[in-house]
Amino acid sequence: MPTPEAGPGEVLVRVAYAGVNYAEVQHRLGDFGPPDTLDIPGMEASGHVAAIGEGVSGLAIGDPVPVYLPDGGGYAEYAGAPARFTFPLRTPRGEIDLRTAGGAALVLPTAYGVLAGAARLRPGDSVLIHAAAGGVGSVAAQIARALGADTVYGTVGSTDKAEYAKRFGYDAVFPREDFPDAVRDATGGRGMDVVLDPVGGPTRLASVSRRAPDLLRTHGLTALELVASGSVLIDVTDILPLAAAARAHERMQAGHNVGKTLLAV
Repeated sequence: MPTPEAGPGEVLVRVAYAGVNYAEVQHRLGDFGPPDTLDIPGMEASGHVAAIGEGVSGLAIGDPVPVYLPDGGGYAEYAGAPARFTFPLRTPRGEIDLRTAGGAALVLPTAYGVLAGAARLRPGDSVLIHAAAGGVGSVAAQIARALGADTVYGTVGSTDKAEYAKRFGYDAVFPREDFPDAVRDATGGRGMDVVLDPVGGPTRLASVSRRAPDLLRTHGLTALELVASGSVLIDVTDILPLAAAARAHERMQAGHNVGKTLLAV
């Protein structure tokens, strides 16, 4: 494929790491409609600014950045990104490295946006997070705590994933197949204030990015500060070369992944 160009309001990024997300597996499988044969997957990446389009300010060539890519393109040496979804790695609360940033620009706005924006989570609320061991789930538990959640429960598909998820601050992690009874027992029949289901989340986020891009940017910047300060950890558990993208998808599709998988470009 030819190297993309930075159009008006865009930047061109020389990609260092691309995050792998379940939404990209779904797109490849045709869950959102038949994919074009020339589609390039990848909804988040990190790298260095290589070119700047017309009307873009506040960025310079060579800047290290994470980028959210609503139309994909991250599994590549170069990716064109909207400038408003290109975030700084240096924040008032610290600096984020490129490796961590490779799995940040989609999962952070997704988790923070759902909990703080859509659910309006308040201190003292209880939260249930499905797919608790995944990229969004592991971050969402920590963000829920940072927002003041009193109780955070998770669900997973296997015992080993439960052990992994517990390190992110869950009060309890239940098997997915019988979680309704487990939650009722744990809460004395009360249930939860907020439920987050990350499956499909990035797809919903993509339409948010078109309807309210400034809100998405605000969520992203706020959540990145939580990472920079050490309040939230993005746990990168696997880094594969770009040529092994198919293997990354196979693992995710089979449910063998935990934490965040990156492709090193």
